[in-house]
Amino acid sequence: MLPIPVTVLTGYLGAGKTTLLNRILTQEHGKRYAVIVNEFGEVGIDNELVAHSDEEIFEMNNGCICCTVRGDLIRMVGGLIRRKGHLDGVIIETTGLADPAPVIQTFFLDQETKERTALDAVVAVVDARHFQGQLERSAEAREQVIFADAVILNKCDLVDEAGLEEARARIRELNPSVEIIPATRCDVPLEKVMGRRSFDLLRLLDIEPELLDEGAHEHSHGHVQSVSLVSDKAVDFERFKKWIGEFLNAQGQNVYRCKGILHLPGERQRLVFQGVHMLMEMGFGMPWKEGEPRSSKAVFIGRGLDSLALQIAFRDCLVTS
Repeated sequence: MLPIPVTVLTGYLGAGKTTLLNRILTQEHGKRYAVIVNEFGEVGIDNELVAHSDEEIFEMNNGCICCTVRGDLIRMVGGLIRRKGHLDGVIIETTGLADPAPVIQTFFLDQETKERTALDAVVAVVDARHFQGQLERSAEAREQVIFADAVILNKCDLVDEAGLEEARARIRELNPSVEIIPATRCDVPLEKVMGRRSFDLLRLLDIEPELLDEGAHEHSHGHVQSVSLVSDKAVDFERFKKWIGEFLNAQGQNVYRCKGILHLPGERQRLVFQGVHMLMEMGFGMPWKEGEPRSSKAVFIGRGLDSLALQIAFRDCLVTS
């Protein structure tokens, strides 16, 4: 039996990983993939942002895939490779704070996983506008590029040519041989991501000889915090829009990522918002199903976040009557 190819999809907070994942899942490719989504915040949102399709989506919360929930990853992959039915591949979307090295290591240290799967590629998504700042504050942002077989340089429409060249140069400094694929909203051909067969363990061992040493990648995300907000009440959109705009204008530099699903009164679709620093976009997402419990939830990831103030502000946006 041929090993199941595994694609690791990485990239810093807000780079566009879920957008890329949705492009993969909604293209006509005739393949059957299983998708494992890992989130840093306590409240899962990505599962509702991923396009519904024939693929199976598995959600991993309560920690980062590169440290606290690696055992969950092994068990989840083990369940996939032991079940009946053909699977063309597994896609693992890491959190934006994940170091890819421990994730790669997982596929070589567990014997069954090693025998029954084959890493196909590590694909990193980079935010062209915010990449330089992310490199300055995050070792993970650097590691994600260093360990990548391909880098999708996303959000090219948000920077000028000089900014793009600077981003390319920084990527080349970190990983001289990587393929750089420019993109806007991750509009890249499927073959640039799936079935690449470009994972090169020897290259990575040259960079990091201790890559496969168990325990060599212990780290924490103590410098980053998340605040999760949940309510079964609907949100007054005008109040929410005013508050979130003022909040990001004032504190956006400390907000690495924010995202949420809002239940609006009388609206059949979810209102989705996503932001990186002061940039924010909103739009309608998947419709609520008949009889499905509706809720409003949001996650903020950053530094110096005032959890109580966020909870009070969110509560004040809820419809109470």
